[in-house]
Amino acid sequence: MNKDTQHTAKTTTDKDDDEIDLMALLLVLLRGWKVVVVFAVLGVLLGVLYSRYVNPTFKSDALIQIEENAQGIAALGESISELVGSEVSKAQTETELIRSRMILEPVIDLLHLRIRLADPNIGALDKIKYDRIATQMNTPEGVLLETDNGQAQISQFNVSQAYLNQSFTLTRSATGFVLSNGFDEFKGQLGQPQSFRGVDGQIQITVNDLPAAGYPIHILKQSLKTTTDEINSALSVVEKGKQTGIIELSMTGSDQRQVTTILKQIVLSYIDQNQSRGSAETTKTLAFMETQIPTLKEKLESSEATFNEFRKKYGTIDVGKEAELLLAENSQIDAQLNELKLKKADLTTYYTEEHPLVTQINEQLQVLNRRKQEIDSTIAGLPEIQREFLKLSEDTAINREIYLTLLKNYEQLKIVRAGQIGFARIIDLPISTFKPIAPKKLQIIILAMLLGAMLGTMLVLLKNLLKNVVKDPERLESKTGVPVIATIPHSPLLSRLSKNKKSAKRMLAHVDHNSLSYEAIKSLRTSLMFAMPTDSSTKQQGKVILITGESPGVGKSFIAANLSEVFAQLNKKVLVVDADMRLGELHEMFGMTQYNGLADYLSQGTGRQDTGRIATTNAQTVSPETNHHIETASKYPSTDITAVIHPTTMDHIDFMPRGKHPHNPASLLVSEHLGQMMDELKTQYDYIIIDSPPVLAASDAMILAQHADKVLMVTRYDDSIEGQLVYAVNQMNKANIQVDGIILNDVQQGIMSKYSYHYSYAYGNKQP
Repeated sequence: MNKDTQHTAKTTTDKDDDEIDLMALLLVLLRGWKVVVVFAVLGVLLGVLYSRYVNPTFKSDALIQIEENAQGIAALGESISELVGSEVSKAQTETELIRSRMILEPVIDLLHLRIRLADPNIGALDKIKYDRIATQMNTPEGVLLETDNGQAQISQFNVSQAYLNQSFTLTRSATGFVLSNGFDEFKGQLGQPQSFRGVDGQIQITVNDLPAAGYPIHILKQSLKTTTDEINSALSVVEKGKQTGIIELSMTGSDQRQVTTILKQIVLSYIDQNQSRGSAETTKTLAFMETQIPTLKEKLESSEATFNEFRKKYGTIDVGKEAELLLAENSQIDAQLNELKLKKADLTTYYTEEHPLVTQINEQLQVLNRRKQEIDSTIAGLPEIQREFLKLSEDTAINREIYLTLLKNYEQLKIVRAGQIGFARIIDLPISTFKPIAPKKLQIIILAMLLGAMLGTMLVLLKNLLKNVVKDPERLESKTGVPVIATIPHSPLLSRLSKNKKSAKRMLAHVDHNSLSYEAIKSLRTSLMFAMPTDSSTKQQGKVILITGESPGVGKSFIAANLSEVFAQLNKKVLVVDADMRLGELHEMFGMTQYNGLADYLSQGTGRQDTGRIATTNAQTVSPETNHHIETASKYPSTDITAVIHPTTMDHIDFMPRGKHPHNPASLLVSEHLGQMMDELKTQYDYIIIDSPPVLAASDAMILAQHADKVLMVTRYDDSIEGQLVYAVNQMNKANIQVDGIILNDVQQGIMSKYSYHYSYAYGNKQP
């Protein structure tokens, strides 16, 4: 074989191993389907209980639009819009603002959300029983909680800082109510404001109603931060879409009316704050104008009075054409200067001197002032009276213009403020749907079932990993060094019959003689026949086969009984010995009793001699070598062994039951009687099959193995522990006993086993 072929074969083998491992994992789960189903059902039960335990959750939502401020100021004139300015609010900024204490605190105070009421008589079983538990309802009038014995209604509860987040107990009394926290106890009247002085400060409370006497109600006053945190945990504020300016508010809770009321008040609180914020700029400008108007009016009146006195004293003065032009220009400059100064005064209320608008006005003022200085220099050459006239007339005109302009703007801003609105508007207010959004019972039950099934799957895999049961024959051979000489398939028919505890145990030849199990027993018989020693000195003696197991329940008695039956089919004389003197049940396979058996024979004294009945009755039918062994056996003192050997209903098969349960089974086996008995039995039977106790349960198998030609270890597929089997084989090896073969019993057939044998046929005649 070339290297490429070897590599291809190796790769194919690795893939096959991987596929087998995956299939084995799947089959492990299939074998543990009952555990998975139990945990899945348990998960469904827990899911149902949980869905009833938690209160339903309801949801309310609202929509708010954030838009550019529709200011009426710009419509009233460019000058006013420049004074007031504009501002655009982003939806993302507003979402954070809605969550702030500035918005939530008015709602908390209005609805008394810091007051918390609870019914301590509600337990876990009550929550499951009633499916839904009443919660408190907050209104502007107070807090209400319904109970089985009446309602509790509190309209006021204020405590000092030390009492915040501290639980109190309210109980109705004959004269009113009793408020207690475990240290202090206060008594008050229902329906009246009460004030108490406690160890840690002042308490103010107004109790309107309580349940029946003796029914307690827990009450506490939360801190503002705790309450706002609880609201924010149930409140969702997000922009709907991207750059839409639409904010979606939603809130969840255990009471639909409560959730709707709180969310509605949050929306209204935000809109009120938004509207106040939008008109704050206009209000501030009006307040500034109101302080300036009286001063300007007084200045105008003073300048007019001075000008009138001058005209009355000197009469009208004829100013030349040049003076008129200069006066007109100077007047225009003064008007521009005054207007710029007014703008600068308004702007400096919002901006600093470094602001671009303020800097621009300062530059314009410098230009106009330089021109005014030039005009003043020219006018300085006019006669003194003319200059005085010009000065007084200019002052009067300028003061009149400033006053009238400010008064006009003041009236316009008053109109704007009256119709001014915020940049946020309500699209949808929250409404009550009374349709719970949680718990989603079907989803919870399905999820709980899946989690239960996953837990069951993990348990099955973990159990399989830790237990490491017997499965792979090749693995057993590599671990123990002992060949697996037979695998006995599971017999479904025999398994169904054995479930009826009242029915007697049956053999394969009687109930399932066409099965794979029966054929496997025959294959074991063939293997043993060819593997038996053929020494010339012992070939005329019976062959002793010892069948044991590493632990109880592996099916060694089943193997012993059925193996004896297939040997008898060959017209071989077979003796089956139940050497498990403690718990042997082989007699049930043959429909006999346990008495008059091995234990009875071994426990009798050594003084009685063997009657030689067997040797006498068979002297004419045995060979000279057999007679020699009979003569040798007769030298040993023994009891009548025929008394403990019983014929069975099957031809060529005799049976020695375990006998009466002795106190010292191992001590009986090490006596001389066992060796004497075995020597005698070998002369009479072709095969002696001994069913011994498990190796790890007793040392009997090691003693009996000294007289056996073949020692077979039975283990049960997918049930026996691999480590126990290895340990049992090692224990036998330490006692210088060689285990000749392992019988893998009850191998499951079909897809439920990784190492099953999928035969579609069986040898033998089938009845129509």
